[in-house]
Amino acid sequence: MKKIIAGIILVLVAICAYAQKDVTQFLGIPIDGSKSAMIQKLKSKGFRANSYKKDVLEGEFNGVDVNIHIATNGDKVCRIMVCDANPVDERSIQIRFNNLCRQFEKNPKYMSIGDHLIPDDEDIAYGITVNNKRYEAVFYQYPAELSDTTLLRKKLLPIILEKYTLEQLANPTVWKTHARMTP
Repeated sequence: MKKIIAGIILVLVAICAYAQKDVTQFLGIPIDGSKSAMIQKLKSKGFRANSYKKDVLEGEFNGVDVNIHIATNGDKVCRIMVCDANPVDERSIQIRFNNLCRQFEKNPKYMSIGDHLIPDDEDIAYGITVNNKRYEAVFYQYPAELSDTTLLRKKLLPIILEKYTLEQLANPTVWKTHARMTP
């Protein structure tokens, strides 16, 4: 199992090396410039300044009224957060969350590990308030030259199959690392 993890890490390092050429985009705008430039570009797409918060934009995204928050590292944009402008009920949250996850899953530009969907019988409020549960999904963007998953599989699968069988990959063993601290 440690070799599988090491192999996957090597593959991810290689992908990251290719990814340095790629820049994530939001609505066709590269997320790599200054905050003021990003705000201007989003305004040109129809978003407008929020009357209560200076650095928040509002508008419509994916058919819903939203607020857009721009996170920076220094003055360089590093993250865009899109959140509902209006309060919604639990069922609406579940439906929207699951629909967004399905959109990303169907998009060949992104990949994710695991199932993120919220089950129909989930008590979201209970999960958040009592169990401190977070509902989140993480999707990774493939580098542009590897956005075709068939191409990605053709490149990665032979490397992985040199060390592991398909059965081993389908049923990986669980391993734990124990660290001992000495005084």
